[in-house]
Amino acid sequence: MNFSKYVPYAAAALFGVQAVSLIVRPTDEIVRPPGAQGERDFSSRCVKCGRCVQACPYAAIVPAGQNAGSAVGSPTLDLRNQACRLCRDFPCIEACPTDALRDVSAIEDVDMGYAVVNEDLCIALQGMRCEVCYRACPLIDRAITIDYRLREGDSIHSVFAPIIDQDQCVGCGLCVERCVVDEPEVAIKVVCGEDARGA
Repeated sequence: MNFSKYVPYAAAALFGVQAVSLIVRPTDEIVRPPGAQGERDFSSRCVKCGRCVQACPYAAIVPAGQNAGSAVGSPTLDLRNQACRLCRDFPCIEACPTDALRDVSAIEDVDMGYAVVNEDLCIALQGMRCEVCYRACPLIDRAITIDYRLREGDSIHSVFAPIIDQDQCVGCGLCVERCVVDEPEVAIKVVCGEDARGA
């Protein structure tokens, strides 16, 4: 039997499946507002009403853009532009009508992800003194600490290495917003979604 005539159809079907998966799956760059309980739960509850966007006093919550697949229009944060300020009364959660944002009574309850330092880009790890991410952290000395040590092979210069405690970091992104490095990219980012904490 000659199967070669079916090859174009199989290729088209495979392409279609891949295209649909890209459309349905939101990008890994999406950071959800405080109170989101994982991407699957959030996506099943959020109706994209925009009330959390309107409630945010810092305009930190914005609708996801066109590159977000099926998540377009849903609330997210552009941490480099405006990080979450972790308001004590969480007006975004209060405004949510569907419980897509819920179960937060204190800053420590927030789980938007956690920060990760790019060791190749962080100037503190290159021997220049920088404590910007550390000083910006609302959970200073808990979510981020500084490891002071001599630079390897250099008995004169110290390294002020930022150390992230993934269990303490809530993913607010203040470190991302304030990072002094932006070429070729920011030296710290928030990891979130299904990859964060094995969700």
